[in-house]
Amino acid sequence: MIDPQLLRDNPDVIRASQLARGDSTKLVDVALAADVSRRSAISESESLRATQKVLGKQVAQATGDDKAALLAEAQQLAASVKELAQVAADAEIAFTTTARSIANPIIDGVPSGGEENFVTLREFGEKPSFDFEPRDHLELGESLRAIDMTRGAKVSGSRFYFLRGIGARLEIALMNLALDRSLDNGFEPLITPTLVKSEIMAGTGYLGEHADEVYYLPADDLYLTGTSEVALAGFHADEILDLSDGPMRYAGWSTCYRREAGSGGKDTRGILRVHQFNKLEMFSYVLPENAEAEHARLVALQESMLQACELSYRVIDVAAGDLGSSAARKYDIEAWVPTQGTYRELTSTSNCTTYQARRLDIRYRTESGKTAPVATLNGTLATTRWIVAILETHQQADGSVVVPAALRPYLGGLEVMEPVA
Repeated sequence: MIDPQLLRDNPDVIRASQLARGDSTKLVDVALAADVSRRSAISESESLRATQKVLGKQVAQATGDDKAALLAEAQQLAASVKELAQVAADAEIAFTTTARSIANPIIDGVPSGGEENFVTLREFGEKPSFDFEPRDHLELGESLRAIDMTRGAKVSGSRFYFLRGIGARLEIALMNLALDRSLDNGFEPLITPTLVKSEIMAGTGYLGEHADEVYYLPADDLYLTGTSEVALAGFHADEILDLSDGPMRYAGWSTCYRREAGSGGKDTRGILRVHQFNKLEMFSYVLPENAEAEHARLVALQESMLQACELSYRVIDVAAGDLGSSAARKYDIEAWVPTQGTYRELTSTSNCTTYQARRLDIRYRTESGKTAPVATLNGTLATTRWIVAILETHQQADGSVVVPAALRPYLGGLEVMEPVA
């Protein structure tokens, strides 16, 4: 949720953010009005309660007719207090509902516009070139007996698949490389639940405009997560964290589920856009003033992983209109996919500032002894989609694929994945 103090003191900052995102600026005015009503109702309620306390003391000291009159007045006042308390509660709900519909204010410098308005920050590596007609990842995967889309569809429907043989081993190797990198950098590994309560899913901001992407089990009121970010954010919900020794960092390994609603006919070939995949997700809880430095740290870790996999990539600053509601800034890293002749996203990392923490009530204790919301950040360190870029980038004319050196120790020293006759 947005910072109520920022809303009161500098609503133009939030209006500008909404405009950059392509969202409604009228919501800011609605939220301001709701905040005024809420604070007024709370003030009146507290004032009436104070009067009620004074009257209660007078009743205790009164006798005879005076006491009877005061008792009658106290009963009327009690009814008014109860009524006003309900008004205050309703005003609180109205404000919270409106404030939660406003996306996290973007950080200065985030590009305005939509999906195509990103800014390229840097490119790394030479794009692969071939003296033969390159095969796409699915043709390679089938030749290696690493990917089986046909049986995936038979068992579960479209956009499901089996990773088999070397395909299964390659994904496990990739995830283990990422896990080791995260351990070396102070992340605590977690294998997270993939079903979460509605309040946790809502708290991370995933039940807004992209709710149709989420699988829901109505009989249990549970949601299947599309990223372990959700469970990792909920891990410390309703807690006060001790960040005196630095950030708290976690690496969550989980299967992820996405409905891919509205993407019919797009990227349907192979495993680029599927309903189920595995991912290792980094998640950091930090002091708000350290969030941007932590963001850069997560991106550096992601780049080291892509470099270890010997991939050509670019880092982009995602435009405001393409950010999720929780992200104040997001960097994507996109690897070059030779047969598509374009870059495709392999990682995202988002600075959610205090937005998720306010919704999930995750705080730290300040030097004054008061509590304040922490900042949260998340970023992908490895996922199934990486196999697409690895296969296509490192393919050879005979259909074999060279294993990147960093992955070989996780594959028993295997240097080349060979087609299966």
